[in-house]
Amino acid sequence: MYFVVYLIRKNLKVNISRLLLIIGLELALGAAWGAPAQESPAGGVGIDEKLGRQVDLDAILKDENGQDVTLRRLIDKPTILTLNYFRCAGICTPLLNSMVDVLNQLRSSPGKDFQVITLSFDPRDTPEMALQKRANYLHQMKRQFPPQAWRFLTGDAQATKDVADSVGFIFRADGDQYIHPAAIIIVTPAGIVSRYMYGISFLPADVEMAIQEAAGGLVRPTISKMLALCYSYDPVARRYVFNITRVAGGVILILAAAFVVVLFLQSRSRQKTRYTE
Repeated sequence: MYFVVYLIRKNLKVNISRLLLIIGLELALGAAWGAPAQESPAGGVGIDEKLGRQVDLDAILKDENGQDVTLRRLIDKPTILTLNYFRCAGICTPLLNSMVDVLNQLRSSPGKDFQVITLSFDPRDTPEMALQKRANYLHQMKRQFPPQAWRFLTGDAQATKDVADSVGFIFRADGDQYIHPAAIIIVTPAGIVSRYMYGISFLPADVEMAIQEAAGGLVRPTISKMLALCYSYDPVARRYVFNITRVAGGVILILAAAFVVVLFLQSRSRQKTRYTE
């Protein structure tokens, strides 16, 4: 209502129908903008960004051969970290398939300039399953990709949750499955969270830049969070769905602001004309 108050204080003459329209738009805008966003049905699942924070490097995990391993031993170069589970019927497979597409297009050398670590947070996943998963995805590669450049790790519930918590990856069990966000996390050679990239598909150029920045120890803010803004997780279908309410609120905000500016300029123009006459 600030613009209406301004008009009254300045004693500007405004057509009553336009005044009512302004009030209506401001009320609609207040409802769309001021109302609290709908809570995700996923019950708090998402990413709590830990940019610049240390990944838990000392949690005891299992490699593909069932040997104890820590991220401290593995992370010595820019690392793309993904958290998934191997029986996932939802977004894990599309995300990992997208990783294959991106990795096939990167100019950086796997195993030399960067590596990938996929950690399962499901304690029921075994090293044998991890070994098979790695073989499946490496088979899809169209370039030379050393097996040691993409590790598939497992671990007990506490160890994997410790790692997930350290990077702000929040998930929860839902019956026999898990509800979890979709993102990859870029980590520096020192094990510091450098960047988050949201979604299940990624541009090779963006990933390339993220790797180069992580190599220099840089921490970059997240540029795009469109998944968090425009999508909500449907735990029944186990997929992300378009959230029209939030997008509509943003559209209303832009249109209302444009309308108010135009109306204000028109009023100023009429006032100038009257003074000239």
